[in-house]
Amino acid sequence: MVISSNNIPDSKGINSYYRDKSLAKLLEYYCGKELFEKVENKFIELGEIVGSELEELALSADKNPPKLKKRSRVGALSNDIEKHPDFIKIEKLVFEKFGLAAMSHRHDVFGLQQKLPPIIKYGLTFLFVQSEFGICCPLSMTDSLTRTLKKFGDEKLVEKFFDQLTSQDLDYLFQGAMFMTEQHAGSDVGSIDTFAKFEDGSWFLTGDKWFCSNPDADLAMVLARHNKKISGTKGLALFLLPKKLENGDPNNYEIIRLKDKLGGRSFASGEIKLNRAFAYLVGNLDEGFKQMTDMINMSRLSNGVRASGMMQRCLQESLFISNTRNAFNKKLIDLPLMQKQLLKMLIITEASRSMVFKAADLLDKADKGDIVSQKIFRIMTPLIKFRACRDVRKVAGDAMEIRGGLGYIEDWLDPKILRDSHLGSIWEGTSNIISLDTIRALKKDNNIHIFKNFLIDSVKNNSIKKHEKYLLSAIEKVFNFIESEIKDDFTSSSRQITSSLYYLSSAIFLIKEGDYSEDLSYRTKISELILKYKIDKNSPITRDDIDFALIKELI
Repeated sequence: MVISSNNIPDSKGINSYYRDKSLAKLLEYYCGKELFEKVENKFIELGEIVGSELEELALSADKNPPKLKKRSRVGALSNDIEKHPDFIKIEKLVFEKFGLAAMSHRHDVFGLQQKLPPIIKYGLTFLFVQSEFGICCPLSMTDSLTRTLKKFGDEKLVEKFFDQLTSQDLDYLFQGAMFMTEQHAGSDVGSIDTFAKFEDGSWFLTGDKWFCSNPDADLAMVLARHNKKISGTKGLALFLLPKKLENGDPNNYEIIRLKDKLGGRSFASGEIKLNRAFAYLVGNLDEGFKQMTDMINMSRLSNGVRASGMMQRCLQESLFISNTRNAFNKKLIDLPLMQKQLLKMLIITEASRSMVFKAADLLDKADKGDIVSQKIFRIMTPLIKFRACRDVRKVAGDAMEIRGGLGYIEDWLDPKILRDSHLGSIWEGTSNIISLDTIRALKKDNNIHIFKNFLIDSVKNNSIKKHEKYLLSAIEKVFNFIESEIKDDFTSSSRQITSSLYYLSSAIFLIKEGDYSEDLSYRTKISELILKYKIDKNSPITRDDIDFALIKELI
């Protein structure tokens, strides 16, 4: 049901899956028609609550952040975190009802007797985050910890915790976390000095971890230095830290305090002091950082998916408002300035979705052993983390402005989305760090040429030939610039390189999506605009570029 009173539009009650007119065809394109038909009902079911029940729970949890209970009534150290009942309801939706932490690891989610590909998990997350951002951190941590443990942990350790990490029963479930950041080190992971000591056949960790999200998780991946004589990341090993010991006693670490964060207020982030805490070694002692990067990359992709989902919510709300609210004897959407603003939001919003959905597709192929997909995915991850997580801040601000004064009021989702939007560009590496990671990924193992050839092949395999010459020219232009600047590992052009490569890739993927179905043909036009204004950058968007039919097509 759509509510409108005194010219104030309210989209509450609209199914968020149906209102996004291209989502179904995009999911079908990336996961195949047969599988999509089996899971579409879950997207419809989630879409039904995103703009109603879930939004109400999210707004409530945001206003009632978790609280740290340091001691029990008898004075014992407890490290308990009290979560608001509405956040627990959100946890049940994520972990139990939709099984988002389990579906990449188990064969029985949704009763399909198969592990579901990443596009299903990220597609549902993309929809879920349109109301609730905070839960996606514990979700991502649990999912990616399980992945890293399976990939590098020994068989007995995996067997010990797998069932609880992938459970769809919240009372039995073990949630995951990643404790990496330290005060003095920040993004310089090689400066970590938390120390791991091996005694009597076990490992014990001592040190301070400065920013630990989901700090009361049952299991956490922790980086610690196993040899003080080895500096940098080479001296780091990866450990699995349990919240409780096998005898049921609490492990020897303390949550010092919870962070009072700008965004992501519904879930806890804290500081942890490790006091000779017991931990299990994961994988090779000398490859801890390399192993942890797998979990970091999954978290970075998850951040990109969240950014894209929030942008889509902002775009859909802005389209709804401008098509429903009247001003100056016209609908807002009929005004040229509004059309221009919506078009600018549309370009970067849909670019992000193409990038994250394509990354999910590449991840699926990479995990099945495709070497080229592994290399392309390694580059795609920092591209998405850098650009999508920055673009969402702009889109969230514009959406708030389109709603007007009410967009600044906490009764609506706009303030929460704006606060949450700033977190993605800080977590798992700030923008400068991420852009430099793009340079490292491109320089390694001739990846720059592999990525270039991947984009060229994508263009040539597309049936829309009228764009081929222009796209190939754009590829040459961008990669000539990259190769002229990439010699320095700390090049001052790393941000420009990352943005150019991101938008170039998205333009190519958008055209391929548009080629799949008439319902997606508008994406070809978006691709043209991206090339013109994000690659060529020859002029600002003019009135002549505003394709009103393109905007109307999305309403």
